[in-house]
Amino acid sequence: MPLFKILFSLLILCLTACGGKSNYSQWMTPNGKIKVLSTTAMIEDLVRHVGGEYVDSATLIKGELDPHSYQLVKGDDEKLQYADLIFFNGLGLEHGPSLQSALAKSTHAIGLGNKIQEKNAGVILRYKGQIDPHIWMDANLWSQAVPYIVESLSQKDPIHAETYRANGEHLIAEMQILHGKIREEMLTIPAHQRFLVTSHDAFNYFARAYLAEKNELNDNAWQKRFAAPEGLAPDSQLSTADIQAIIDYVQQHEIHMLFPESNVSKDSIRKIVAAAKEKGINLKIADEFLYADAIGAPGSDGDSYLKMLDHNGRVIAKFLRQNYP
Repeated sequence: MPLFKILFSLLILCLTACGGKSNYSQWMTPNGKIKVLSTTAMIEDLVRHVGGEYVDSATLIKGELDPHSYQLVKGDDEKLQYADLIFFNGLGLEHGPSLQSALAKSTHAIGLGNKIQEKNAGVILRYKGQIDPHIWMDANLWSQAVPYIVESLSQKDPIHAETYRANGEHLIAEMQILHGKIREEMLTIPAHQRFLVTSHDAFNYFARAYLAEKNELNDNAWQKRFAAPEGLAPDSQLSTADIQAIIDYVQQHEIHMLFPESNVSKDSIRKIVAAAKEKGINLKIADEFLYADAIGAPGSDGDSYLKMLDHNGRVIAKFLRQNYP
């Protein structure tokens, strides 16, 4: 074991024994398992499924923190150095300068979205010239990340490679089942009702995968299915033009329901509701939020990747139907 890990583990044990508290103390204790650090919970959930009992997995960006703007805090450098493997989304998601720099310098960091893009660039979306990183919103597309996790764990731990392969195949099968379920549910809603407005541009992949008609996929006509006042990275800085664009969109498609997101302020969609009211347009905010850049809290109906996407599908279907009684 590297000297760094031995010394750091001794420090953690000392702090724990002396009453110190660290959420990562167990993860940073040597136990023969592969130590994997994932930037987001959507990635860590895949790692847990594939690695099972042979992997110790931790998430860097925890809770409802915004992965777009996350900057390293005290102790993060040690976590990044201690990890045997680091999985990150890539595609520009983790663009906080300090985190972006650390990932670029690491020799054991794997960008799952970047790997998918390298293999098939055509599946990756762009928005106003920027790459859209929210690939986990399409279960079929996100399943393409699993083989890279399997491969990386197998290289670190060849003895259990067959277990990782089998776990990966089972996970992909579950993701494909969920993908089909959401798609089937959405198609029970008439095409003229399948239009979505959320807080920020996190649902383009969802719209393409689940809201679009088949004939809309060839010429990108599916893009009309989704709109949001904020861009790929939410910042709540809306211009009058941004607000008017959404008002025009909801009028065009007879939309009356806007969807909040669990880790994004409602300020932007509240501004739209208020501005629309002044024009005599009645808009409502759904009383159930969607999961976008973070999964749900432990014990919630979105506390895993599969559950968060299933939740989104059910909530969107429910309120789209209410939108057109």
